[in-house]
Amino acid sequence: MTGHAAFAIPGDLDTVTGGYLYEKRLLEGLREVGVDTTYVPLGDSFPDPSEEEVDATLAALQELDPSHPLILDGFVFGAMPTAALARLRAPIVGVVHHPLAHEEGLSPERREYLFTTERDNLQLAAAVLVPSPHTARILVAEYGADPASITVARPGTDPARGVSRQSAPPLILSVGIQHPRKGHDLLMRALARITDLDWHAEIVGTPWDQGFSASLPRLRDDLGLAGRVRLAGGIGDDELDGLWAQASVFALATRYEGYGLVFDEALAWGLPIVSCDTGAVPETVPREAGVLVPPGDPAAFAAALRDLLTDHERRERMTRAARAAGAALPSWLDTARVAQRVLEAVTGRSPTPRSAFIDFEVPKPQH
Repeated sequence: MTGHAAFAIPGDLDTVTGGYLYEKRLLEGLREVGVDTTYVPLGDSFPDPSEEEVDATLAALQELDPSHPLILDGFVFGAMPTAALARLRAPIVGVVHHPLAHEEGLSPERREYLFTTERDNLQLAAAVLVPSPHTARILVAEYGADPASITVARPGTDPARGVSRQSAPPLILSVGIQHPRKGHDLLMRALARITDLDWHAEIVGTPWDQGFSASLPRLRDDLGLAGRVRLAGGIGDDELDGLWAQASVFALATRYEGYGLVFDEALAWGLPIVSCDTGAVPETVPREAGVLVPPGDPAAFAAALRDLLTDHERRERMTRAARAAGAALPSWLDTARVAQRVLEAVTGRSPTPRSAFIDFEVPKPQH
């Protein structure tokens, strides 16, 4: 082992979201590259902890060796009261997937609390890991974070676990938790505009927001899509791999993404992408492999889908571009090595890494 660290993560580490996947693979990757990393499980109430949960979390973190860096999950780092966080002696490495105040559906009071807390907690961090240059820019511009403290540790990607065998009629695949931010409602409104074409759709994602999840089947039925759109919910890896292999287009009508691991997965499977020009999506989806439309615009989204479904030559060009981009994506070990260098810098065992907006250089698809 070349170093030591602790990684505190609330809730179930196997939760199927991009944030949990990122942190689980980062934890595993750090161990694989030689960092003796202690996993510290915390309660599942973050980012809205009770006073009792704050006290229990603080007690657990204070028991850790203060000479080792402490990596804090984004829910904990962004929502832990600043006065409590300031009591920790270990150097703090915060993980910020996207600022918590940027989430959908918050009251003005809640949004202000999260903004103030995360802003102040950023001042306590020895270093900050973010998944995208987009998130780094927000932290600097809106939160006053020191660019020298921020490093982009882009998510890794696994190779496709199968061979593409596109179905007929074409399968439009969407993958994302059932949360308003993911825009499954917008996607279905777009699909309702192209029912004259031959296609079927699968929307895969674990229910996350109870009210939103309950509204999706009703909306699908009201739009007359019951026979063409399956709300698959959370499914196993093997079934999902089968859908990736059958799909012709990946579509996510997201309202905002701090990164969007699922886009990399779509590229790894060689799928053209239709999504929205919001957050980090333009930095994640290569122009040659995707069509991005304004967020919240079902008509524009429908037009992009129609174009890909009817222009077979263009779809084939974008498929080739997606495959090339997917083959060039970094691995999860690459992500872990970036984080390892940050941990070494925090403990003074290596020079401070280049600051701000460090990212993997991903070659553009060649034609």
